[in-house]
Amino acid sequence: MHDIRAIRENPAAFEAALDRRGLSGISATILKLDEARRGKILASETAQAMQNAVSKEAGAAKGRGDEAEFNRLRTLVAEKKSEVAALAAEADQFDRELRDLLLGLPNLPLDEVPDGADEDGNVEIRRWGNPRNFEFTPKEHFEIAGVKPGMDFETAAKLSGARFVVLKGAVIRVHRALSQFMLDTHIEEHGLQETWTPVLVKEEAMYGTNQLPKFAEDSYQTTNGWWLIPTSEVTLTNTVAGDTLDVATLPIRMTAHTQCFRSEAGSAGKDTSGMLRQHQFEKVEMVTICTPDTALAEHERMTNCAQAILEKLEIPYRTIVLCTGDMGFGAQKTHDLEAWLPGQNKYREISSVSTCGQFQARRMNARFKVPGGKPEFVATLNGSGLAVGRCLIAVLENGQQADGSVDLPKALHPYLRGKTKINANGVLE
Repeated sequence: MHDIRAIRENPAAFEAALDRRGLSGISATILKLDEARRGKILASETAQAMQNAVSKEAGAAKGRGDEAEFNRLRTLVAEKKSEVAALAAEADQFDRELRDLLLGLPNLPLDEVPDGADEDGNVEIRRWGNPRNFEFTPKEHFEIAGVKPGMDFETAAKLSGARFVVLKGAVIRVHRALSQFMLDTHIEEHGLQETWTPVLVKEEAMYGTNQLPKFAEDSYQTTNGWWLIPTSEVTLTNTVAGDTLDVATLPIRMTAHTQCFRSEAGSAGKDTSGMLRQHQFEKVEMVTICTPDTALAEHERMTNCAQAILEKLEIPYRTIVLCTGDMGFGAQKTHDLEAWLPGQNKYREISSVSTCGQFQARRMNARFKVPGGKPEFVATLNGSGLAVGRCLIAVLENGQQADGSVDLPKALHPYLRGKTKINANGVLE
């Protein structure tokens, strides 16, 4: 959410920043609503002061026995009371309209973020590893002979419909090994605190991390009002909602492995084959709560944490900076990591790491305090470390062999009790 005082002080800068995200003419509407709201508040306070003064005069008239004057003033007090209530209601209405408008506006991009209308404006900043030269035409993950016995889309469709999968045997063991490997690496090497959180949250938590109100159709809501999390960014970030933290406790660096749920409302026709885009999936998420002046350094650190996972798994990848037109709603700046998928002969997103500045903190009212100073809003960051299902796809496709078997990365061998491959019949060996 945005600071209305900053908009008042420099509407041109606010307008220019939103214009980079494809929005224009918003600041005038904001200032008009803000002026109307403040006018009603001032009028209400003035009327309240008059009501108090007249009430005091009425008490004095009553005390000296002047019934006529008392009755006149009592009527005036009642009128002023009604006026105050009406003005306060109008101020509340303008306040709601202003809040709703601000809640629907995306975060402002940092100056260093490249301009662009869509993904064509993204800028590659790093590439690691060389895609393997296959002596055969590589298959997509769901076409590999050794994978087919452990990746059942037909049963999943019978149970739940499209965009679900049942994983079995060797495939689910590799999937589980990946999540454990990611957690261990982040905890032991990257200094993140493992956290286990619910997957059902209150509505205010979804507002706090900007899934609501704009992206309601992308998430699932239960009949009693809970929401299924699209990622544990929601729960991890909201652990500090409403808090004022001692600066000495920052940064807070967390990681969690959870089920995630997305309706994929805007992806009709996209990635319908395989398990690249699912309604239910698992992620190992990273979240940092820090002071605003350290946020960009934390962004680089978190990006390095995600990159390290791919490097340990020997998966070629590239890192890109998203342009203003492709960046997520709550982000000030985003790095996407794209893993090489030989079955598609292209790089595909496997992690997004974003710094949100104080945008989410304002929505959550999460602050920190320096001794002797005033409370300030914290900065929040989030990133995938990594999406487990997509990482599984990358491992399977990059490790596939001509006979339909899959060689597995050395980093996973200890998590598979020394097993090094999935044979062409779908068995670990």
